[in-house]
Amino acid sequence: MDHLKKVFLLAGIGMFFSIHGFCQQLADASWLLGKWEQKTNKGTIYETWKSSSDSSYSGKSFLLKEKDTVVLETVSLLQKDGALFYIPTVTNQNDNMPVSFKVTFSSDNKLIFENPAHDFPQKITYTLISSDSLIAEISGVMNNKQQFRQFPMRRVQ
Repeated sequence: MDHLKKVFLLAGIGMFFSIHGFCQQLADASWLLGKWEQKTNKGTIYETWKSSSDSSYSGKSFLLKEKDTVVLETVSLLQKDGALFYIPTVTNQNDNMPVSFKVTFSSDNKLIFENPAHDFPQKITYTLISSDSLIAEISGVMNNKQQFRQFPMRRVQ
């Protein structure tokens, strides 16, 4: 095989594994799909996830207090620039503009997204505990102190 054919073959193999790696990351996140809830003193927080396309999921979290529904954030989980990103738009934060967090770890029961330049959080983690239980966590430095908040949720749909 001549040199040029080897280069094209290696490039093709590299692209296959790169695309396969991304697809695996999105597939690793499929356990997020559905509706999750956390009961709090302020009401019940719901987080819903659905597949938007073969390369993205969309999510939304909202607070239900008595008959009032307050949208907290919308989220896209998608391929961008060859990587998997968690992109939330949080109500009344960051001028209602999205912020990107790049995946730094992905497995069949854990996802970690990071953005070291963001004020807080710098890290967002989802850990699947069982088929109907997960813990979402936000963490990072705020006011010169390491902070974290956990959100245990159970699947309701």
